[in-house]
Amino acid sequence: MIPVHDVNPLRRTPWLTYGLVAANVVVFLLMPAAAHTLAGSTTLGQLCDLQAFVERWGAVPKELLSNSVPSLVPTGRGVVTQQGAGCILGPPGYTKTPVLSVFTAMFLHSSWTHLIGNMLFLAIFGNNIEDRLGRVRFLLFYLVCGYVAGYGFALTDPSSDQPLIGASGAIAGVLGAYLVIYPRARVWGLIPVLFFLPLRVPAWLMLGMWFVLQAFYATGYGTAQAGSVAYAAHVIGFVVGALLGFTMRGRRRIDRPQ
Repeated sequence: MIPVHDVNPLRRTPWLTYGLVAANVVVFLLMPAAAHTLAGSTTLGQLCDLQAFVERWGAVPKELLSNSVPSLVPTGRGVVTQQGAGCILGPPGYTKTPVLSVFTAMFLHSSWTHLIGNMLFLAIFGNNIEDRLGRVRFLLFYLVCGYVAGYGFALTDPSSDQPLIGASGAIAGVLGAYLVIYPRARVWGLIPVLFFLPLRVPAWLMLGMWFVLQAFYATGYGTAQAGSVAYAAHVIGFVVGALLGFTMRGRRRIDRPQ
């Protein structure tokens, strides 16, 4: 089910939500080769440059738990040998702080579909959580969910050296909070059954189904992409957001401008 719009009025313009969406789009367009993946025109050099970029700014589970970086990392240069094409490894020419990589990873995406999907959910559901918390508290909430999701995923796969990128963990936290605070809000979505069928459903149904699917996929069943998508980070982020959402339910919306 693809969300399109929620029927949940706002009292103020969600500038922080818009800013997060804009920041993610700008960073994606600045990533090496990523903006060209839609046309399928990437070269070996561009792919190796992208690999080096993601290795540097992405959150690698093994690095997060050991608080150290490997002695050999992708250099951004490619090579073609008799065995095939590949990317050259070498000593890192930069200083990387693993704990900060969780923050930078939240603004990186692997493809246009990855970016658009995340930004769609953030724009539709993040505005009401920002409206509820105010900009400063919403930013802190967003970062906490993203960090817990990142480190939580690292604990589920401590030996992984594959970079974790994307805002999915933080956005999953937004979805968890929305489910708890606005369970009866109506959400328009598109159901892909032969063609896209518009349907208005309560938030608890749409977001509850989303969480169940993520939890199912996190087990490794139901999708061929289970090994490349951090579904466990989605689950962890959602649970953290929902728990924080319970602390917000009894509070009135913040009225002072922030």
